[in-house]
Amino acid sequence: MSAALAPPPAAVPDPEEWELRCDLAAAYRLVAHFGMDDLVFTHLSMRLPGEADRFLINPYGLMFDEITASSLVVVDANGEAVGPFETATVNPAGFVIHSAIHRARHDARCVMHTHTPAGMAVAALECGLLPLNQMSMEFYGYVAHHAYEGIADDFAERDRIVADLGDKPAMILTNHGLLTVGQTVAEAFYYMYYLDQACRIQVAAMATGATLAIPPAEVCAHTAGQYGRGTPTKGQRPWTALRRRLDRIAPDYAT
Repeated sequence: MSAALAPPPAAVPDPEEWELRCDLAAAYRLVAHFGMDDLVFTHLSMRLPGEADRFLINPYGLMFDEITASSLVVVDANGEAVGPFETATVNPAGFVIHSAIHRARHDARCVMHTHTPAGMAVAALECGLLPLNQMSMEFYGYVAHHAYEGIADDFAERDRIVADLGDKPAMILTNHGLLTVGQTVAEAFYYMYYLDQACRIQVAAMATGATLAIPPAEVCAHTAGQYGRGTPTKGQRPWTALRRRLDRIAPDYAT
């Protein structure tokens, strides 16, 4: 981490905030580990406990594999960094997208946004995500869409983002990328990982040029209903395993 990007010393937060910081820092590292990052762009955020609209997000300029628990920035409802990180810079587009959802949906405590090649490829297709595989069928009827309006730095777009997302756990930003939400970092990461996998499967299948086998709508709906969703433990089992992996290969994420 360069001296210009190194965060100032911070007071030791309370245990609940520190665990949220460690979880979110782990998500940044894992997004990089699985090749879902985009240099210093895109963002993951986590709402902090309490009544105030405050959430954790990455300082603008750090690679995802540089993020640590202590480097995450706290921003308020106006997108201003607060506390010991008040001089930090935050990506304006990150604030617009994330603040819109955090303010409107308090169940969406964690919000993740990516620009993966497969995700952007599917986001450029009129057909959207197709139910081509068991992974993609989990999202059948549960993926929202938001039309492209340019780089998301316009506060006026926030209401439209929220309206388009509705109560769904995932959204395809047309001509842009992917977005997922969850009550926990574990849930949001689970949806992002498998949404991106579903997009990769679709791109690979379409590249063959063969006729695509799409199951009947009732089969897709039945399969989607077989996946549990909306519980505090969604994605927790693989998340615990992924945290163990990071503890082995990149333990500094929790510093």
